[in-house]
Amino acid sequence: VQLQASGGGLVQIGGSLRLSCAASGTILSIKSMGWYRQVPGKARELVASITDNDITNIDDSVKGRFAITRDNAKNVVYLQMNGLRPEDTAVYYCNANIMAAWRRWGDYWGQGTQVTVSS
Repeated sequence: VQLQASGGGLVQIGGSLRLSCAASGTILSIKSMGWYRQVPGKARELVASITDNDITNIDDSVKGRFAITRDNAKNVVYLQMNGLRPEDTAVYYCNANIMAAWRRWGDYWGQGTQVTVSS
């Protein structure tokens, strides 16, 4: 199983970006999918997550600006980021809880995509 993240980049304050993360491989089921972010010297933190029945959990720091959605048919999770601020600058990682081959659940991570918000 692999998670491939894309969509990061450089954006000005107030701008928007949409991150995508596609899961591939032998996937029998996906429970939760989510996005985390990390800046140097700090722990990775949850930004947003979504369950297989579309229940979302959004961190207070991005509530009202970011939205998480998923396409279960394509095994893709999206993070729409609006009103970006310099403090949103980080490497963003996607995460998914997946039942793979042999019906084993595992926690999988994407490779990370850099988001930089500049003035």
